[in-house]
Parts: sequence; C-alpha cells; structure tokens
Amino acid sequence: MKPKILLITGFEPFGSEVENPSWQAVSLLPDSIGAWTLFKLLLPVTFSDAAALAIETAQRIHADAVLCVGLAAGRNAVTPEAVGLNLRDASIPDNAGRQPKDEPIDPNGLAAYFSTLPVRRMTEAIARVGIPAKISYSAGTYVCNDLLYTLLRRFNGSPVRAAFIHVPLASCIPVSDSARALTAAIEAIDPAE
Repeated sequence: MKPKILLITGFEPFGSEVENPSWQAVSLLPDSIGAWTLFKLLLPVTFSDAAALAIETAQRIHADAVLCVGLAAGRNAVTPEAVGLNLRDASIPDNAGRQPKDEPIDPNGLAAYFSTLPVRRMTEAIARVGIPAKISYSAGTYVCNDLLYTLLRRFNGSPVRAAFIHVPLASCIPVSDSARALTAAIEAIDPAE
C-alpha cells in the first residue's frame, strides 16, 4: 500500500514574537506517525504567499492531506479549526508589511469552507492525551485564516483533505505538549487504518 503523505506546516515568528511555537512543535515531530509520512514546511507570515507555498508544495509532493499549524497567542488550549472565512482583516501588518482591512480573500469565492479533516475526532484525541483542546469556529482574519481558506478553496472537491490547528504560546502549553497534541491529532485522522 502506498504510504500516505501529510504536508504539515508551521509559521515563522511574527509581530513581537521571537519564536513561533507552531514551527517549534512541528519540528519536534517524527518523520512518520501512524500511516502518515510527514513532510514539514516552514511558512512565511504573509498574506497569499503562505498559501501559495503550501499549495505548490502539496501538489509537488502529491500530499494526501495538509495540516497547517499556527499560533493563537490569546488561547489556552490547542484548537483545531472548523472553518475558514473569506476575509482578511489584519490588526497588525504581516511580515511583508501588508495590513488588509475588510478585504475578501477571493472576491468571487464562497463565504466559508469547512475543514475536510475530522476536526472533532482530532480534538477529542488531543484531549485524551491530557492536553487542553477544543474546537474553534474562527481561525481569525489574519494569515492563518487566509491559509486555511485558500487551501480549502483550492482542494475543494479533490481527494486532498486539509485543516488547521492553532497552538497557544509556549508559556501556556509547552512546545513538547503541543507536539504531543499534533501527534494525537494526526493519529486520529484515519484511526481505522
């Protein structure tokens, strides 16, 4: 049986942060988890560019699924995202200095797309390993949401599944625990296989 390929991404630091626990946690993961072979990718915190790089990479490596990871500094749990919204509204500039306000990601696109990986099952799996977890119904309106929406729009109707998970600051949940949460989430994607 052909191994399944998971593109898993994290972000570079942004704003006032000197490190980004999303990439730190992704970096700690092994090269394979369960049935999945992992391909790790560091993304820029820039509108459009992050999504373009993730899509190009997913297509090049023939990914079966894409799981993106980002930082949600104000949260105290690991939060798989249920939906990506067609909206860019940045409270701070991205790392290229862009700060869109009330702008659609795709003027002709749907208002939202739902994640195509099993968000509830992933959330429950994270909680079972003792790490605070809950489903989020808003990925915000910054680069994380831009990435999620664009991936879901691009792969809509295709076999490639996608989702996004936010992790808190390392001062709230240690990076090693965020990595354990990601491991549990990945194992839960296709538990019967």
